[in-house]
Parts: sequence; structure tokens; C-alpha cells
Amino acid sequence: MKVTGFTFIRNALIYDYPVVESICSILPICDDFVVAVGKSDDATLESISGIDPAKIRIIETIWDDSLRKGGQVLALETDKAYQNIADDSDWAFYIQGDEVVHEKYLETIRSSMLKWKDDAEVEGLLFKYLHFYGSYDYVGLSASWYPYEIRVIRKSPLIHSYRDAQGFRKMEKQKLRVKAIDAYMYHYGWVKDPAAMQRKQESFNKFWHPDEWLEKHVAKAEEFDYSGIDALKLFNGTHPAVMLDRISRKNWQFDFDIAFNRMSFKNRMKMMLSEQFGIELGYKNYKRI
Repeated sequence: MKVTGFTFIRNALIYDYPVVESICSILPICDDFVVAVGKSDDATLESISGIDPAKIRIIETIWDDSLRKGGQVLALETDKAYQNIADDSDWAFYIQGDEVVHEKYLETIRSSMLKWKDDAEVEGLLFKYLHFYGSYDYVGLSASWYPYEIRVIRKSPLIHSYRDAQGFRKMEKQKLRVKAIDAYMYHYGWVKDPAAMQRKQESFNKFWHPDEWLEKHVAKAEEFDYSGIDALKLFNGTHPAVMLDRISRKNWQFDFDIAFNRMSFKNRMKMMLSEQFGIELGYKNYKRI
């Protein structure tokens, strides 16, 4: 079984992305790895180049900053990496630059890929998600966070990154048939130095919205205000080993009193139906089989 990892990134240091940790977290179960590195204003390229030159192949790209609708440029950059995966790869393991896999799940992921390698009906593997927010001590609780997403897919010319690169589709709009696996993706996109988070908010929203929208909805500030969140819960588990050094260097404080969680009735009902009856409501970018 051949497994190829892939991702895309630009300006990882400016926006404080743990992309090195992301890649290293799944590298042990990948035979090779393709990274589309966009032309950056920092040392992102050098950081990626120093990970494992024997396994990692870098595709240098130029992002089209004129694309400012629906995060389309992120899907295009994902596809650049995906299209450079060799056709003899059985699986393509996608991970974004703010996602990390705990080492305790690697064997489950590898065995799942092996189990369904020869079953053409299975087009991808579905991961559960933990969305960290504000600091490494809290995770999002409300139903507004997506609970699942596809991160392992077949190598096929028919499959492409969808919308803003959150997931994948076949042909134009056909959802992939997937098997859910007992493995979590740890999403750290909302855990950054508040100054780096503010830079990200002001920059990355340009891939979704015009300047007029940004003026109205993105506050100008030195640091991002993490307090405007509806509901969190304390994280009592362990973080991936590759994240421990980064976590030890955290230099800001974020505390949240979970006694003041506030969720809409709609969100509470979604959570109850999901937790007690396994009923998924809302947007789903896949078909479970």
C-alpha cells in the first residue's frame, strides 16, 4: 500500500501556522509527501525544505490573489498539490496547515486505509474533529463547528478540492462515498498569538469577501479579541507530541468561564440529536457508507 500526504501553505510564519507539526504528525505513515508552497513573505519555503527532503517534494506556486469569492484560491492550491501525487498511490492523505494528528491514531488510520484499499466503493475516510479555540485548553462546543470531514481520499482525476478546500467532491458536485474511522483531527486554526490571529483575519477574509465587507465586519486592531465565542469546553486529553514544544512557547493568556456558555436552542437540539441518536443535521460534504 502506498500513501502520499499532501497539503498547501503560504506565509506560515507570519500567520503562525503549525504546518511543520502538521506534516510531521502524519509523515510516519506516508511513503512520500507533496507540499504546494505559495510564494511567501517569510521563510515558509525554508521551513518546509528542512523537514525530510527524502520524503517531501515541494511544488512552488503563485496564489491568484484576485480570486476573492468563497475561498476558491485555497481549493486551487490544494488541487495543485493533489494533482502532483503519483498515480500509483493507493491513498492521498490530506492535512491542512493548522491541523495535526495525534500519534495515538496513526495505527487506526493506517489499518483503515489497508482495510478498504481494494474496495472501490470506498472513496475516502472520514475523520472526527476537535476544534481548539483561544488556547490549547479549550475546544469548541456548539454545533457551528464542523464535526467531521474527509481527509483521506483516492488518487483520481475525477476528485477535486471543493469550495474553500474544506473537503472534496467528484466530478463537479458529486459527494464522495466514505467510511467513518475512529480517529480525530486536531484543528488549531483558532489558537494563535492574538497579533498573528488578527493578521490572519485581516488577510484571509480577502479570499471570501470584497473590501467593503472587510471594512464593516473585520475590526482593525493590534490583537484579535477571543472573547466573542458562544460555548467552549475544557480539553482534558493530551496533545500530539509534535505540538508540545509549540505549546510550551505559548506567550498569551486566554481564560474562559464555561459556566457562562451560551448556545441557541437550535444548536442545543443539533447537539442532542447527534450525541444521543447519531443524527447529523446541516451541511455534510460526504456520503457515509
